[in-house]
Amino acid sequence: MRLRRDETPFAELVDRQLALFAEDEAELLAEAAEAEAAWVRAGRDVAEESYGDFQLVVDAIADQLLALRETYARTLETETADAYRVAFAAGASRRFRRYSSLVADLEP
Repeated sequence: MRLRRDETPFAELVDRQLALFAEDEAELLAEAAEAEAAWVRAGRDVAEESYGDFQLVVDAIADQLLALRETYARTLETETADAYRVAFAAGASRRFRRYSSLVADLEP
């Protein structure tokens, strides 16, 4: 039997973790959306500062996701943890695609 791409051994776990993350961090995700909208609307004179504000929120999201990933990964054997990290990065990339800079931070 061939597994679909989203049927990795950790796919369901990662999906549940990311759903809980989205629920628990709804305010942070809303703040990111607001910061992104402010950056898009910003005039040339404040665009750089607005982007910096947006990036700070995106970095906070990445930090929270990395903490979530590593907390669970530390409970696994090395090879299994590496597979989990790959699945987590793929899931986070799919779920939080609009924050492209955090995807690179999630690579194992």
